[in-house]
Amino acid sequence: MLITGGNKRLEMATPVSVLRLPKGPDPNSRGFDPKSPRFIALCRTSIPSSADAEQLPREQHARSVLRESFLRCLLAMANKKIQFHMYERVKVEATFRASDIDVLNFQVSDLHTPIGVQKEALIRCQDVISFTFDA
Repeated sequence: MLITGGNKRLEMATPVSVLRLPKGPDPNSRGFDPKSPRFIALCRTSIPSSADAEQLPREQHARSVLRESFLRCLLAMANKKIQFHMYERVKVEATFRASDIDVLNFQVSDLHTPIGVQKEALIRCQDVISFTFDA
């Protein structure tokens, strides 16, 4: 799309429509039933229920260290330009704003995609292979 004003000629990126995700079944819209197939598929535990009693505390500690480091990474990303590397070799860039409580979606603004720019968008975390940003 080209906009001309006087002697200046500005080129604007084509906006992309936003797909609104459905709300979860609980009143706070924070997730789904823990017995649902979706929850089981996304939140599997790596330790079987018959595991050694010493193994569980070690895994819990390892998970808490990884979780804390990931949350610190999310804090460092706030309001910064992030490059998301997605499936099919797609690379997009956006300003990171927030993540939902379950870290299933990232809220971003000024999302630059191969087909245009979207002012505000949600990126599903399961579609992201990796992301990079300058600290």
